[in-house]
Amino acid sequence: MPTITTPNTGIELFYEDHGSSDHEPILLVMGLGAQMVLWPDEFVEALVGEGYRVIRFDNRDIGLSQKMEGAKAPGLKMQVLRKMIGFPAKVPYTLADMAADAAGLLDALEIERAHVVGASMGGMIVQLLGINHADKLLSLTSIMSTTGNPKIPQADKQAMEALIAPLTSMEEEDLLAHGINVQQSIGSPGFPADPERRKEKVLKAIRRSVYPPGLPRQLAAIIDDGDRRERLKTVTTPTLVLHGEDDPLVKLEGGQDTAAHIPDAKLVTISGWGHDIPLELIDRVTKEIIDHVGSVKSPA
Repeated sequence: MPTITTPNTGIELFYEDHGSSDHEPILLVMGLGAQMVLWPDEFVEALVGEGYRVIRFDNRDIGLSQKMEGAKAPGLKMQVLRKMIGFPAKVPYTLADMAADAAGLLDALEIERAHVVGASMGGMIVQLLGINHADKLLSLTSIMSTTGNPKIPQADKQAMEALIAPLTSMEEEDLLAHGINVQQSIGSPGFPADPERRKEKVLKAIRRSVYPPGLPRQLAAIIDDGDRRERLKTVTTPTLVLHGEDDPLVKLEGGQDTAAHIPDAKLVTISGWGHDIPLELIDRVTKEIIDHVGSVKSPA
């Protein structure tokens, strides 16, 4: 699959394009430190099977897309402190830049408008697409994401520590153990993953790309973007919010807050769902998205 340079931000993005180019496009945007392959193949195939063109890509600083080599993220504690007292921290790039990357990918592929679906940080990115690039959107789906509201309950300690734990070794065995620990810590309690399938998915990602410096820079962009609630009130794109009721990383209140601040947003929550896309929920999640995008009339 090819890479393409966005005309607006000049970032080289690696992407996959599935389904017929004649069908309405759905752009999938993945989350913090996560490669596009974290979107299950079965999920992509299900959307294609419903008659859509599905595009997934690696965000900047992850996977096979362009890395911001040499850029330094501010220390997280200092960044949070400066944010609290109203002083900006210098970040290598912003979440709005990442949203502009996604909009630029659509432009580079000569796609006028698309349905956009984002998970976790990807949900924040598609929220910013709705805020800053509404003319590019047919519909918006924010999955397991939040608004940046500082009053929302924080992630479970174990889940956050697993996600941001520094890698102490680049040996495959140690990377595998780290990846499995992350998946176990943030996964769905109601839909536990098959251990062999989990291992295969983690190994696939490791063998595709390992790039530790990208995660703190992406995390700095999230912190820098801050509270989006007032900006979300300006979103006019038809919006669906999907969230797990047992998400240990981005609490249910994050999804509820997102839906509460986007006008006319529909909120769907699922019991037992955590911070992943289990095989058992692919049919349900696909149906919710297809029902949502199918209810949106494309412009003439």
